[in-house]
Parts: sequence; C-alpha cells; structure tokens
Amino acid sequence: MTILKYYVHFFGMNLFVLILSCTGNNQERNDQTGIDWPVYGGNNFGNRYSPLRQINTENVRDLDVAWEYQTGENKLGERPFEIQCQPIIIDGILYATTPQLKVFALNAATGEEIWVFDPFKTMEPQYHANRGLCFWLGKGEKRILFTAGSFLYALDASTGQPIPAFGELGKVDLHKGLEKNLTHEVTDLFVIATSPGIIYKNTIIMGSRVSEFGDAAPGHIRAYDILTGKIKWTFHTIPQPGEFGYDTWPADAYKKIGGANCWSGMVLDSKRGAIYLGTGSPSVDFYGGDRRGTNLFANCILALDAETGDRIWHFQTIHHDLWDRDLSNPPNLVTVERGGKKVDAVAQATKDGVIYVLDRDSGKPLFPVEERAVPTEGAMPGEQPWPTQPYPLKPKPFSRQFFTEEDINDMTVEGYQFVKKRFKETRSGNKFIPPSSEGSLIFHIGGGAEWGGTAADTEGVLYVNANDMVWDLKMMDMATGMAQQKEEKITRGEALYLANCAACHGVDLKGSGNKTYPSLLNIKERISKKDLFDIMKTGKGMMPSFRHISAFKQEAIVSFLLKEDIVGESSDNLHQNTNLINMQNTDENMFPYVAPYVNNGQVQFRTPDGYPAVKPPWGTLNAVDLNSGDYLWQVPLGEFPELKKKGVSPTGTENHGGPIVTAGGLLFIGATQDELFRAFDKKSGRVLWEFKLPAGGFATPATYEVKGKQYVVIAAGGTKYGKKPGGSYIAFALPD
Repeated sequence: MTILKYYVHFFGMNLFVLILSCTGNNQERNDQTGIDWPVYGGNNFGNRYSPLRQINTENVRDLDVAWEYQTGENKLGERPFEIQCQPIIIDGILYATTPQLKVFALNAATGEEIWVFDPFKTMEPQYHANRGLCFWLGKGEKRILFTAGSFLYALDASTGQPIPAFGELGKVDLHKGLEKNLTHEVTDLFVIATSPGIIYKNTIIMGSRVSEFGDAAPGHIRAYDILTGKIKWTFHTIPQPGEFGYDTWPADAYKKIGGANCWSGMVLDSKRGAIYLGTGSPSVDFYGGDRRGTNLFANCILALDAETGDRIWHFQTIHHDLWDRDLSNPPNLVTVERGGKKVDAVAQATKDGVIYVLDRDSGKPLFPVEERAVPTEGAMPGEQPWPTQPYPLKPKPFSRQFFTEEDINDMTVEGYQFVKKRFKETRSGNKFIPPSSEGSLIFHIGGGAEWGGTAADTEGVLYVNANDMVWDLKMMDMATGMAQQKEEKITRGEALYLANCAACHGVDLKGSGNKTYPSLLNIKERISKKDLFDIMKTGKGMMPSFRHISAFKQEAIVSFLLKEDIVGESSDNLHQNTNLINMQNTDENMFPYVAPYVNNGQVQFRTPDGYPAVKPPWGTLNAVDLNSGDYLWQVPLGEFPELKKKGVSPTGTENHGGPIVTAGGLLFIGATQDELFRAFDKKSGRVLWEFKLPAGGFATPATYEVKGKQYVVIAAGGTKYGKKPGGSYIAFALPD
C-alpha cells in the first residue's frame, strides 16, 4: 500500500485506479481508507479515520470553501427534509443523496453534477432519513446500492440508471422475506432502512428501521445477492422455535412482537468473514408485559458469519429494555494493547453513555463488566423488569447516568425552582427505574451516543460526541388515559392517535418540548388538512410514513387533530366494532399487538426559557484511550450565541451527526445547533478552525483526495431542532 501511495502522487490517480482494477480486490480496498472514502464510516471497520495529512493542525486555519453543490431542495416555502447522508467518494466521484432521497454523482474536485436518479419519479414518495450508500465493484461493473422508501435499489454507478436484473427492474421490496413463519401480513407495515448495509464479496447485508409500536415488523438481518437481489440468508433477531434464544421470550412471541432491529448500520472484518452490529429494543417501547424475559437478540452487540448469517457470539447491553435504549450507532473495529499484545476488539458506544470493548473473536469484555441488581418496584401492572443489568467499569460513562438535585439547571432562579418542583414530584436516582404512572426523570431516551457514530485513530483512541438531556417519562392506561384527563369517553380518532402517535407527540399533544416531536395542539391554525394527509403519507423528519395504516384510520387521526372527530363515536363502540384495542389480549397471536399502557410522548424536560433542565454541558466531545480505558479529554461541543453574548462559557448543545479523524491530527465535526463546522486538535480537544454553514450540518463529514489535493465535505441540510433548512453539500480545501 505504501508503494501504491507513492505511485499515486508520482504518476497520478489513473495509474492507481488501474492497479486496483487489475487486482480486482474491492474488499481489501474498502478495509482501509486511502485517498478515497469508499464506504459509510470510511472503511469496513467503521473507523471514520483517514490517513490523509495534507490538511493538518498547522494549516487548517487556512481551510476555505472549494465548492458547494445545491441539490435544489429544501427551498423556502417547501416542506423541508433533513440531510443525514455521509457521502462516499471513489476514484474522484462523490455519491450522496438529497433531502428528498434522490441519488447523485459529482466530480469530487469541482462539485460538477454527473447524474441524478429520482426513485420516486414513478411511485408515491416515502421520505425518511438516509445516512449513506454502498458501492460495489465487479468485473467490468460498478453499482450503487441504496434504499428509498421500502425498496433497496441497485444503480449503474456510471449512469445512475437502475440495473434491470436486480430484483424487479432494479429494486427489491424490503418486506419480502419478513413474513416467513408469521401469522400476519407484513406487506403494508412500515419497513425502511435509514443506514446503508455492508458489502461482503457479492453480498449486501441489510438492517432496517421498523415501527416502535404494536404493528412493528420483525427486525430480521438479511443478506441479498448483489447481482440478482435474491435473499441469501436471514437472521431472526427475535428467535423462532428451535433457534438459540427462543426461551428468552414467551412462547411464540415472534408472532406478535416486532423490532429488535439493526437500524444504525454495521461493520465488517473481511479477513474473519464476520459482520458486527447493534440491535434496538423490541416493541413496544417502555412496556414489556407481554414479552417477559431477557429478550434476545434485542439490545445486543452481535457477530454474525457474513457468508451464512450464523451467530458467532452476542453480548446483550440491556436486558428486557423498557427505556428505548437501542444501540444507536455502528460498532467500531479497533486494535488495542493488552498485556503488551495487540488485541482485535469491537468498541460500542451506547445511548446510555457507556462504551463496551469486546474481544472480536469471543465477544468477551476486555474491561470488567458487572451484573448489578437494579430497581424493579413501581413498574406498570403485568410488567416484570429484569432484576439485573450490566455495568461496564471502564471506560467510565461519557454522559450523566441519572438525574440528581445537584444536576438541576441553576442559570436562573425561576428555572431552578420550576425544575426542582418537578424533581420533587417524581422519581429519579437510577437509570434503570421502571417506567411508571408516577413518572421518572431519566437520561438516554435520546443519546448519549447517537447515529452519527464514533471515530477511532490508529493509536486506539475513540472519539465520541454525546448529549446530556433529561426526559420526563410517564405511563398511562392506553384505553382510558386521555378519557380520564377529559372525564369523557374517547372517540375513534383519539384511540387511533393513542395507538399510533402519542408515544412521540404525547397523550396531551404537547410534543417533546422541541421541534423534533412538535406540539400538535391547535395544529389546524398552522397547517392545512391536505398537508397533514401528505405528511402522514410521505413522512417528515423523525416521523415515518403512515402509509401502513388504512386511509380510514388516517382520516380519523387527522379529523381528531383538527377537532373534527366523529361525535358520539365512543371508545366502547370502537372496541365492539373494530377490535382496534383489545385490552384483554386473549389471543396470544393477535396482530397488531396493542399494549395496555402508553408513554406520555418523547418529552424533554426543559426550563421555562427553553434550555435543558440539567446543568451544562448539554453536549460534549470525548476522547477515550481504549488501551487503558482512560479519558484523554472531554470538551463542550457547541454553544448558544445568546448565552455567549451574556458571557456564559460554551455550554454545548444537543448534537446529531458524528466525527471523523485524520492523520493530520484533526477531528472534524458539525452536528451542533449553532450550525458551525469545526476542526479540533485530536490530542487536546482544542478548536483550531470553525466555519458557519448556511444551514446546520446534522450529518457526518468525509475526507478524500483528488489529484493530490485533500478535501473535507459535509451536508448542510438544517431543519433539525427547528433550524432553517438547507439543501447543499460543501467541500473545503486549502488554497492553491
């Protein structure tokens, strides 16, 4: 590889491409990031590391815009969508997606458009986040693989046209293969993929995003033949009869319980022929009375044989998850020192702010992990919380673990008193307090670590950005919760709202306290009925498409939100006529499954002036030496301009998007609410350069080299946290 690098700079990139084409070893090419950024996460290990050093700590202050590509979307007046995509760059061509899920190819040196493909040109759109794409190189053939809506597409990388021989005219329905051994139809269920798969030889291995309610599809891991689109193997994350882990659930739970899906992406060790991934919680979030047990393989770090899908090992990070603590980012494959020897490891950062470092071959922890007793009292009726949970002793947590009185935000007297009153009224003190009707103040419904992922350099240092946000979680009876508040029977639309919407927007319609899950109170004053229907059909931001529920039910929900609900259509009649909510659950295979209790929505606990109820920092950037388990540094990430004007030190902000790290001694990250793109000294955590983006960079950047020049690129899509929308990709380089 050193000799090849010499030839690249001496003879130019064409010879480098020719040499790689002759070797035909596309797999080995993706194992290490070179002048390209060939896969999501930089390389198959997911390191988000580049050996490029042209841009370094000495000259990064001179970094400037090299080009900006406007997608033409998210214009003022349009319904905006986020860009979460990390581009891939191969042989001087950049591939990425637009806010509305078009795929495009650019000249990576100039930003000049080569082609654009619109997956929704001939079908109804289904918008959602997209974090990246896959590139496959075969004999005389190059393909781009990506997902839009419920389909996996294969495109000719040279033209952007679908490959007719792949699936049906270039696409495969992600519903196919989920229905095996199930008693219910899955065709209309919500199944998409927000993160790209991983390619092993001629196979692409995919996870999925599914509903988090009772109509959740199974979270199977599936492998597809890249040439034909046919399924090669399936791993059931909720085991079926005869499979390992089946006894960690009630009998036949797989027939009505879904989820336990890998939505955050996966990584590959091609020499071992193994993929590594993390799974999420089973449905439904926050209540598990009908899924007693530890619930394998939900909330697990998994190692699977890439050729067969067979389980190699698993490590469960949460038993019987009641707190929505998905493994929200891909693992990172690193090499660390233990007893003077090099050990290949898997490093997994979590939503609850801890890092597991496991032996790559056995899955055994390289630092001690204790199984400790946790609270079980106060749980909802029918619930059986698991009595113990794992606690890694090292590295120490990178975000706060539970809310204490000392944590209360004291920036203003009024804010302090407001938070303290609620603190005294509810429960806190352990991150594993079971959800209850009394309520609890907890961290980690949102990370901790999030989908932006972690970066790792060649010295075994892991870099992770984190959030510290406290959430106000409260449970209530599904059938009567809203009726009790109103002292009247609920209508059809209200019941459907409870079943499908309340977990995010709250039983009281007040939302989360920010723009991620907005308030729906008086929504008819802000949005038309047509626009509401459009959002339900296509999705928006964190909200998935609701195309999987019938038009009749969509009409009922919209009518309820607009206060046009059918008068006199009581919950009693609803139960008798539609069997939507069968609180008895007498049929153990009933689908959709409806839990008897629902949470109050994704409610962030904030002060009256809108800041988090906890003291700063609210967002941090962390460097952890995985050889020793010690922290090298931790700094606030982001700031609020209005607080800065008042002389308040940087507080950090909520952040989404991840870091990359380079051999030039730099760490690049956007992610923050202040819309700044920053370069940090990776050794000290000191900011060396920052640039105000035209819109928030809520995505992970990438870096690459074309004709001897290094570039750093990031998507500026905005819209998250209620920020202004944007629709561009911006590349930076040093002046000539």
